[in-house]
Amino acid sequence: MTRPISPDLVYHLVTVAEPCISPDGRRVAFVRSSVDRKSMETRSRVMMMDIPQGSASPEDAVPFTRGPKDTAPRFSPDGCSLAFLRPDEGGKAQVWLMSLSGGEPRRLTEMPCGVRSYAWSPDSLRLALVSDDDPDRVPEGRDAAADPRVTVVRRVRYRSDTLGWRGDAHSHIFTIDAAGGQATRITQGDWDDHGPVWSPDGSTIAFISNRRDDRDFVPYTEAYTVPSGGGEAVLLSGDLPSVAGITWSPAGDRVALVASDDPAVEAGWQGWVFVIDPDGACRRLTDDRIKPVAGFAPVTSAAELAWKDDGRILFIADSRGESHVCQVGPSGGYVRRIWGGGLQLASVAWDLRGSSAVVAAASPASSGDLHLVDLQAGSSRRITGYNDGYHQERPTARLEKLVHSRAGVEIESRLLLPPDHDRARRYPLVVDIHGGPHGSFYDAFNPVQQVLSTAGYAVLCVNPRGSSTYGADFLKAVLGDWGGEDYLDIISAVEEACARPDIDPARLGLHGYSYGGYMSSWTVGHDNRFGAAVVGAPCIDLTSMYGTSDIGVSFGERQWGGRMVDAEAAMRQRSPLTYAAHVETPVLLLHGEEDRRCPIEQSEQYFVALKRLGKVVELVRFPGASHGLLRTGHPRLREEYLIRTLAWFDRHLASPPRRESAGEARPQGD
Repeated sequence: MTRPISPDLVYHLVTVAEPCISPDGRRVAFVRSSVDRKSMETRSRVMMMDIPQGSASPEDAVPFTRGPKDTAPRFSPDGCSLAFLRPDEGGKAQVWLMSLSGGEPRRLTEMPCGVRSYAWSPDSLRLALVSDDDPDRVPEGRDAAADPRVTVVRRVRYRSDTLGWRGDAHSHIFTIDAAGGQATRITQGDWDDHGPVWSPDGSTIAFISNRRDDRDFVPYTEAYTVPSGGGEAVLLSGDLPSVAGITWSPAGDRVALVASDDPAVEAGWQGWVFVIDPDGACRRLTDDRIKPVAGFAPVTSAAELAWKDDGRILFIADSRGESHVCQVGPSGGYVRRIWGGGLQLASVAWDLRGSSAVVAAASPASSGDLHLVDLQAGSSRRITGYNDGYHQERPTARLEKLVHSRAGVEIESRLLLPPDHDRARRYPLVVDIHGGPHGSFYDAFNPVQQVLSTAGYAVLCVNPRGSSTYGADFLKAVLGDWGGEDYLDIISAVEEACARPDIDPARLGLHGYSYGGYMSSWTVGHDNRFGAAVVGAPCIDLTSMYGTSDIGVSFGERQWGGRMVDAEAAMRQRSPLTYAAHVETPVLLLHGEEDRRCPIEQSEQYFVALKRLGKVVELVRFPGASHGLLRTGHPRLREEYLIRTLAWFDRHLASPPRRESAGEARPQGD
């Protein structure tokens, strides 16, 4: 007998990530993570698997490290060692090395602020590290509680939702001998350096940095090179305003970048593949039909490109909410989509001596597995299946893709329906709104959507104007227009869905997180058709968020029309708080108390405004949780978010309300 996917999925699902392939192409290492329900901790360890020639099972992978929080495995180029990150006694990640022939791991680094990322040198004799240089670091042995000190703020970007308190700390590139010893800092200055990539001969390290005079106010990052022994850094990326990934050509005379040549678009949201020639000329190889997958330094990893000996440049890319393994020649032109579609790729490892890759991928029917991809044939084999038993017992939602046109623009949505969907029934509809605003709903497994849809709700996931993976113009349409065309796109998609015979237009709900929380609260201030709204970590008052968010200036000025002194009236006009008196929908606010991206004062303001006006509203505070609550928050809090979301919709939309089954989790703290 099958069961719905319930909020306790956080304790059952296993995550696989960060694959890397051994230099001989015979083995793959990866990180396996799961929640230990007894300790309520997420535990991760490095697993090792011989790359299978036939069918594979989870039993083929064996633990290579003992954890409990080991991550970021990297084979040495000579194939003798595996490096990985493990927290020290103070919780700071350090590099450890372990021989592939056996034995115990040894700790390599003693970085006071820990190691954020690292890369092996081509000769396996050194590693490049990214670590902070923090002048305000509390000295060893001092009791900060017994001997408190003031903190002095001198820059706008003095805190980060993911990295925490920054103060005057800056990240830099260091090198260290693999045999041991002290790390040597090779970059200098009051800026942040990330993503080191060694040249093939080991003489140079390319990296990403923002060294502009106005770096405190703008998020632009550029590519630089520095001698691996230290020296002066040289700008590599020319006039490109945003860089999110670097790889060297096999000869070391050129580099490929994931970058943007549009000042309005960060490379992490919509980049293109570029090549920098020996003479400094810059050529763009790809167009808007794909978006190379890239991160946001220093918070997330750089793009994972590879340049093969035959000249092909390999990368993973997204298009219209689907991911593909892609290749392009060094002269550009045709981009081959080797494998993918119908899923989302999170990370990749390239076998440059052979013709394969290992990718971590999720689909609407699977929460995530590793796949071995044949880069020649375009075929694949799944090589892990830790969650197969869970998904067999708890089927995922049915997915339909919907497309409609509004104002001459095609808008795509995904509609998730209960696994036992009956066309003769009418289902309550919850509209889910993604974050960003330049996020996107993919063909992927989403816990909130799966819990709701398998509980009997239809869930509509709209990619309105502003979403990524649909081209730069589509993405930029939201700039300066939050609550404008994006809102109208969502409402038109709702009306299209409500015209279906299996949707009950009298039972509509809203859910959104971050920008999705903004749009949910904006919507209930402008449309009273919704019977319930769950608003997660929202932006409510753009004028206060400008000064209290870790990205209020760098992000807000481009999104909301400029500096607050110049755009205050527009910010107030586009703030959901301004329309609180119009709200008739019951609102549940869910917010992490340590959220520095959309600070909890945003929900506090909205709660007080609605409560004073006599509206139906509740605020749930999640202790210790950052903006990454749904991804990296404490397991109990992630479960609680799902429990309360489902309960709120059941209370206000279910007719009749769902009966609570024996043993079903209830919200805590009521």
